[in-house]
Amino acid sequence: MVSIENTAEPAAWFKLERNVLRAGGRWTIAESARLDQQLQGLEARGSQALTIDGSRIEKLDSTGAWLLLRTARTLEAAGHHIASLDVPERYSALIKKLDRDDQPEPEHKHRGPRMSPGVYRLYRIGKATVKASQQGWRMLGYLGRVTVETGEMIAAPRRNLRLAAMMNQVEETGISALPIVGLLAFLIGVVLAYQGADQLKKFGAEIFTINLLGVGVLREIGGLITAIIVAGRSGSAFTAHLGTMRVNQEIDAMQTMGLDTVDTLVLPRVIGLVISLPILTFFADIMALIGGAAMCYFDLGINIPAFLRQLNEAVNVNTLMVGLIKAPVFAFVISLVGCYEGFQVERNAASVGLLTTRSVVESVFLVIVLDAAFSVMFSVLGI
Repeated sequence: MVSIENTAEPAAWFKLERNVLRAGGRWTIAESARLDQQLQGLEARGSQALTIDGSRIEKLDSTGAWLLLRTARTLEAAGHHIASLDVPERYSALIKKLDRDDQPEPEHKHRGPRMSPGVYRLYRIGKATVKASQQGWRMLGYLGRVTVETGEMIAAPRRNLRLAAMMNQVEETGISALPIVGLLAFLIGVVLAYQGADQLKKFGAEIFTINLLGVGVLREIGGLITAIIVAGRSGSAFTAHLGTMRVNQEIDAMQTMGLDTVDTLVLPRVIGLVISLPILTFFADIMALIGGAAMCYFDLGINIPAFLRQLNEAVNVNTLMVGLIKAPVFAFVISLVGCYEGFQVERNAASVGLLTTRSVVESVFLVIVLDAAFSVMFSVLGI
């Protein structure tokens, strides 16, 4: 018999009597260093079955539970059979949870049936379709949750609105993006005016380059290009930030503290981007028109007053509003996808990069699909 106990019983103790390892006291992190040192020297003779009796444990935290499980596995590795590990009923769930989390995941080696190349391609298409459908269904459920949280925030803004976090997101997604959005929009305006003028010169209708530029930029190009830039810049940042928080177990800590992750992490990003993207779109429209005006001046000799008169005849307020109305919808989709994929990150660095890429691809795809749907709807309504 091997026994480790003092005359004055310590806060946490254990002793080995024949085939029973008894444990009692307070198995907590405060006692873990001493218990760990003593358990390292525990030796059980023979190869009989052992029972770990922790019924006299008064208090048990995750550190103490891990020490019990490690001791059981050490004894098993030494050739003993652990018949049972008993603890008070209130700590059974903790032991089961740690035991389950510490077990390595089994490797599933699945060999599908042999297929011809044509059938295998069809199989892969079907598998990708099912996977995409499941992804869409889960994202739709997440959209419902975010919508409910948004409604609660609107109903009680003083209690649920995180103004500081929201303003921080407006600054990061809006103000900080002005230089890159303005530069790209200016260059797109130059290219669009140049290519339009190059074709319209053949018919002597160079002046209608301004019509092409105004309608194209205000209705479609400005909002679409801005949304794509924001998807690549801010949507990916949402996924990477939340994904890194998952890898570092910060989100788990927030949930343990009772914080609502949607209210704390998602809504400020969604509302911030919904506010900033229409502003960015309007800024991009202005910069694209400035770029087109500069191109018309140097290439076609159209001065600024003439450019503005023709632009006034070609567009009106409705043309501008058609492009701006789409911006909040694009912003909602981009932020929703970015946050959703961030929460799907697994606990490894490779998953962060993979899901960040997927977030950008999905956001750009959905933005283009929505833009096409808006175009069809506006055409049917005659707007």
